Amino acid sequence: MDQIILLVIGGAVCLILGSVLGYYVRQNLAKKRAGSLEAKLQKRVVDVKEETSTMVKNAEKKSADIIEKAQKEVDERRREFLKAQQLLLDRESLLAERITSFEGKEKELQDKVEKLKTIKESLDQLRLEAESKLEKVASLSREDAKKELLALVEIENEKDILDRIKKLEEGNQEKLQLRAKDIVAMAIQKCAVSQAQELTTTNVILTSEDLKGRIIGKEGRNIRTFEKLTGVELIVDESPESVVISGFNPIRRQIAKVTLDKLIQDGRIQPAKIEEKYEEAKAEISTKIKEAGDKAVYEVGIIGLNEKLVQILGRLYYRTSYGQNVLLHSMEVALISETIAEELGANSQIAKRAGLLHDIGKAMDQQIQGSHIDIGIKILEKFGESETIVKAMRSHHGDYPVESLEATIVTVADAISSSRPGARKDTLENYLQRLKALEDIANKFEGVEKTYAIQAGREIRVFVKSDRVDDLQAAKIARQIAAEIEEELKYPGEIKVVVIRENRVIEYAR
Repeated sequence: MDQIILLVIGGAVCLILGSVLGYYVRQNLAKKRAGSLEAKLQKRVVDVKEETSTMVKNAEKKSADIIEKAQKEVDERRREFLKAQQLLLDRESLLAERITSFEGKEKELQDKVEKLKTIKESLDQLRLEAESKLEKVASLSREDAKKELLALVEIENEKDILDRIKKLEEGNQEKLQLRAKDIVAMAIQKCAVSQAQELTTTNVILTSEDLKGRIIGKEGRNIRTFEKLTGVELIVDESPESVVISGFNPIRRQIAKVTLDKLIQDGRIQPAKIEEKYEEAKAEISTKIKEAGDKAVYEVGIIGLNEKLVQILGRLYYRTSYGQNVLLHSMEVALISETIAEELGANSQIAKRAGLLHDIGKAMDQQIQGSHIDIGIKILEKFGESETIVKAMRSHHGDYPVESLEATIVTVADAISSSRPGARKDTLENYLQRLKALEDIANKFEGVEKTYAIQAGREIRVFVKSDRVDDLQAAKIARQIAAEIEEELKYPGEIKVVVIRENRVIEYAR
């Protein structure tokens, strides 16, 4: 037992001694390690200080270089600025000198102007005094003296004037006519629109003769209802399997034809059905009118036209003038106007637009009172067309003065389209009246022996008495007849006036 205790105590003492010994050994090792780390840290601090010192020196050197470079640049900029400032000062000084010089010249010029005004006033006063003295001496006013002088010159140089006029006319007329023919021929070849003659009646083919009785209806109620609604006259005569729709309004005629076609196709012809088919026909024709207007505008190549204006333009598809379809005529005038305007250097777009719209008043002339030109002007102004277009279209019949080259072109194009062969037709009565009117105008002049209207009224030949009319008077008569025809007659194209004066000497040999 005691031995165990002793062993325990001995072990405890050894443990304590080992712990103390280990503590001191660990402390010793720790001190050695701390000395080594401190040495490393000191060395690192020294190295960092050296690196920092080197970096500071390098930075100071770079900053010194930058400062030096900046200073040089500042000095250079300062020199440039001073140089520019000196240049501006020199220019300002030069400008001031020039302004002073200009002011002096302006003052000198004003002085000269004042002197010239004074001299002019003096000359005017002297001229008036001289004229007054001359009037007193000659007992004639200035206007009277001018008239007498011109009359004397005209009498003395009458033959020279006539010869000069003939030479000018003969020298230039042929060239101008050839050029005009080339332009017109080219315009017609490029722009001619097919035309179809139209009448004031429309035939409707029936499938059988029995339909005539059904169209008339009991006691004529069907035909009365039809004519009352459509505003046309329905002629049911002995013509086999056909009836005739007669009326001056082409749109009403077309609506009536479509209505009758629908009734024949339906087979039930009675007042209620007539009203129903009439409304359908009206809607269908309205659609066709809009389509015709859109097609015309598209084919001619005009943009920006008001939709209402296009609708009114489409109505011309069912309007005729001397058998010529007015919408096709307007399209033709637009294309011809564009071609001529391009050849003459005018505004082709204005000419084309005015040409298409020149007869638009005819679409409404049966509903509105007035000429188709005045109606057309109101329509174009209402729907926002420019004043240039209105001025270009309104003078094509001579009701308004020509105010632009485009207006002349539209007038010429209208005459070309209206008068070309096959475009229009005229009745025999109107034809004879026009010829008689031409001959009556020429026969009114003194010295005229006989007249002949030839070439369908496009030329009139006037024979004058040679013993009463000389060459100069013959030329005057030709101009006067042409002016009288322009004032009194309306005609397409132009009328050639030929005055003939001849001398015949007859002798007999026996």
